[in-house]
Parts: sequence; C-alpha cells; structure tokens
Amino acid sequence: MLDPSAYPDSFARDHLPPPALWPVMDGAGLPELAYPKRMNAAVELLDRMVEAGFGDRPCIRAADGEIWSYAALLDKANRIAGILVAEMGLRPGNRVLLRAANAPMLAAAWFAVLKAGGIAVATMPLLRARELAYVIDKAKVAFALCDAGLSAELEAARGKSEALRRILYFNGAGAEGLEARMARQSPSFDNVIPSRDDVALIAFTSGTTGPAKATVHFHCDVLAICDCFPRSTLRPSAADIFCGSPPLAFTFGLGGLLLFPMRFGASTLLLEKTTPEILLQAIEDHRATTVFTAPTMYRAMTELAPRFDLESLRACVSAGEHLPAPVFEGWRKASGIATIDGLGSTEMLHIFVAAAGAEIRPGATGKAIPGYSAIVVDGEMRPVPPGTIGHLAVRGPTGCRYLDDAERQKRYVRDGWNLTGDAYKMDEDGYLWYQARTDDMIISAGYNISGPEIEAVLLEHPKVRECAVIGVPDPQRGQIVKAFIVLHDPTEAGVATTRELQDFVKRQVAPYKYPRAIAYLGALPRTETGKVQRFRLREIAEGPAAPEPAAALQAARTG
Repeated sequence: MLDPSAYPDSFARDHLPPPALWPVMDGAGLPELAYPKRMNAAVELLDRMVEAGFGDRPCIRAADGEIWSYAALLDKANRIAGILVAEMGLRPGNRVLLRAANAPMLAAAWFAVLKAGGIAVATMPLLRARELAYVIDKAKVAFALCDAGLSAELEAARGKSEALRRILYFNGAGAEGLEARMARQSPSFDNVIPSRDDVALIAFTSGTTGPAKATVHFHCDVLAICDCFPRSTLRPSAADIFCGSPPLAFTFGLGGLLLFPMRFGASTLLLEKTTPEILLQAIEDHRATTVFTAPTMYRAMTELAPRFDLESLRACVSAGEHLPAPVFEGWRKASGIATIDGLGSTEMLHIFVAAAGAEIRPGATGKAIPGYSAIVVDGEMRPVPPGTIGHLAVRGPTGCRYLDDAERQKRYVRDGWNLTGDAYKMDEDGYLWYQARTDDMIISAGYNISGPEIEAVLLEHPKVRECAVIGVPDPQRGQIVKAFIVLHDPTEAGVATTRELQDFVKRQVAPYKYPRAIAYLGALPRTETGKVQRFRLREIAEGPAAPEPAAALQAARTG
C-alpha cells in the first residue's frame, strides 16, 4: 500500500502499473532501509550532509580542476530550484527533462528538480530529436534544463511535441540563461518533502525490444540503491574520489558517479568526455580511488595502463555488459585491482548482483547483494538445479514499474519476481554465471541497443526495401550492430551505400547505435507466417559454412 502522495500533479502515480503486477519489494530486513514516510532523497543526500558538517568538503570535481564543495552544490541547487518554482511555474509532480554531458551543472540541476518536488527525466547528450520527442511525449515533460551546446536537437524535439512548454539553457551568455537567473535567486529554498513513495525520477531504458521503456523510481528507491550495493560491497569512505564513463542519464552513472559518493561524504570527478586515455589521465591527475565503467573501457585501458600512475586506485566497478574473465585478469595485472562485476538494470535502478575482494570468482558475476534475492528459473518460474541454465529472477527493495505499459510489466514481472532478460546458471555456492541475453537486445560497449529501433530507421531510407538487425560477437565491443539489408536495386550494394546508410542512421539516432557491419541479401529468411528468422541471420554471421538465403550479395563492415 502506497503512502499518500504529496504531489498535486498525479500523472506519474496515475500511470503506474496495477499493484497486482508489481514485484515483491522489501529489503530483506535491512534496518538501514527503514525510511520515514515523508522524505526527499535529494535533501537526504545533500542538505543533510551539509548539516552533518560536510559543507566545506569537496563534492563535485570538474576536469579543469574546479571543485564544488557540498555547500556550493547546495547553494546552486537551491537557486535552480527557486527558478523552477518561481519563474518556470513548476508544481510538485511535474516532469523536468535534463540534457547535458556529465558536469557540475547537471548535478546541480538534478538535485534542484527533486528539491522542488519535480521528477527528473535525464537524457543522454547523444540522443536525437526523434528520441527526445518520444521521451517528452511518453513522460509528458513540461520543462527542460539543457546545456546550450546541445540545444539544436532539443529545439527540434520541441517542434515535434506539444507537452514541452519551457526550456532554460545553461553554459550560455545572456540575461535569460540559467546562470544569470541563478544570480538573482536566493541561496535558500523551502524544500518540498514528498512521500517516500512519490516518484523521484523516470529513467528510460535504451529501447532493447522496440521503443524505450520508461521506468519509475521513488524517493525511497534512490536511497535504497545507496544503502545496498555501495554499503555492503563497494564500502566507500569520505576520502574516496569517484570517476568513470557512464552518463548520469544512465542509472549506472547516476548511482556510481553522483549518488553513491554523496551518501558517504566522498567526492566525484565528472568528465564531459571519456576515452581510455582521458579516463586514465584523470585517474592520475585527480588521484581517483574508485572507477565505474564498462568492460569495453577496461579492455582498452589495459593496454595503455603502463603509461599512467594508477597507484591511487582502490576499487573498480564494471557493469553494462558481462565482464569476461580475460578482461578481468588483464586489468588486474595492469592495475592491481580485482574488478567488481556488477549486474543491474534500469528497471531495478542499480546493481543487485556482485562480489568484491576475496569473494570474487573471475568469470562469475557474483551473488545477490544484501537486501536482494536471486534465483534461476525455467519458463514456468520453477527454480532449476545448480548448474542448469535458466532465466534470472531477482527481487529486493527496488523493482520494475513501467510507466503506462502494463503489457511489458507483465513480461518483466512474474510471481513477484523481476525477470531481467538474462540467462544464467547458479553454482552450488550461489554464484551466478552469465550465459546470454534471453531477448534480442544488443549490448555493445556497455550500451543497450534495440534491433527493431535501428530497423525502423533504416527502412526510412529510400534505398532499403527491407532489413533486419542483430548483434554479432566482437572482440573489442562485446557485440556490434549488424544489419542485413535488401535493397530496391541490388546493383547498389557496396561500400558507398554502406557508408550512406551508416551516416543516415547516425543522423537519426544516437551514433553509438549505428550498424558497424552491413550485409546485403536478396531476401531475408522468413517463417511461413512471414516472421524474420533471426537465428538464420546469426548462422550467416558466424561464417560461410552456414546456410544462406537466396542471392546473398555482399557484406561490409566499418570502424
């Protein structure tokens, strides 16, 4: 039973799934999860830390050496909250889109939205107008705070949506910019204290099986992820300096690079751009102790590590895709750190399976962390014996609640368990060993990519008659996107068309989603009912010995 809402705008709660479709949600008796009925997660993570004496301590670090203390972040968050309420007309429960690279102002904006009673809807800088418009319409977003350098796609999205009413830009000049308005606001703000069961954020998945799914998380959920994985497994201290590559719009990045360090009085280095070299240099220059990134980045950094001073490192966390044992061992030799392989999901908000230190078994993801339970089940939700491959099912203090999507809710949650879409086997000691995805999601360099989404874009190109997209193994990225395309004119198959189609996709959606490999076919393999046989496409991708559909024409791969 939910506690009464404090939001006059009830949109988010009104569009939660029916309670009968929710997973079981409890913290397995963890006392630290007994939160008061009325609380604001942003206030607990920021205001309370200042009150506890952390005001002068470093909180947010930028690559250029600028450092904001906890008190400075509170000052800026309060001023932005004042703008949201007094100048933009935000009412508690309204949704606010956030658009920026990882930077101090994005952190301030996130806290400001929650302090004002808004619901944060963070979006990746790489998203294009069509993707942004979908997010705006799905969540009925009325307001946006955006980096001025990313205005073009958001303005284009505004033209596609009737919901978005007001945008304020920061990192730009002028009296109407966010910074100028902040200077005119009070450094104090009367925080909205909602129910612990009021919505704090709506996080969008990467659209693994079609349009992105909107996942809803409460104020108590935000604190729960801080009081589970980091407290039990990562064990940070106030002396730690966090850094990493995931965007704050990913819940992996939001937790690992903002919420977790602040829960423990630590500081975080926010990098607007990350390459292996940039991240390694940042660790050396800022004496970072804790890193959050994907296996692809650890693999790339391993070769470069001898050029950098990594003595400050204490902990490394990997998530976003499975951490292969060779990558684990390579990074351990290069850095001296046994990486924590964490399994989480946007639906669950953050990591729920992991192991650290002597408990790590290379190649295994780990065990359910304190507060969570995990089992491996068959198609009828019956637990399978140890060593048997099945569907991973988890539950704990957080869980899946899709916004206005009961059908998907029914598929993700069964018998009170969250079905993550991963195939695992569990050994006799309770360790979980990853096998594969149970759906058609493509995981490339830590990004979740929807094949159907890329197919829809390709089909808009005038040269494409039909297409199908799958993920294929890749030694550097884990998987890459591969498109099988039937052209209207088969004679146009070739490198030039491949480049044209790849560039077309990059202009329509986030560039990391583009097909790095394209094969041209005379026809797609289909069942008698007309469905594309994706298993046949995987056979084709594996090598020339596999049977191919009629008139296979040409394959090309780029970068």
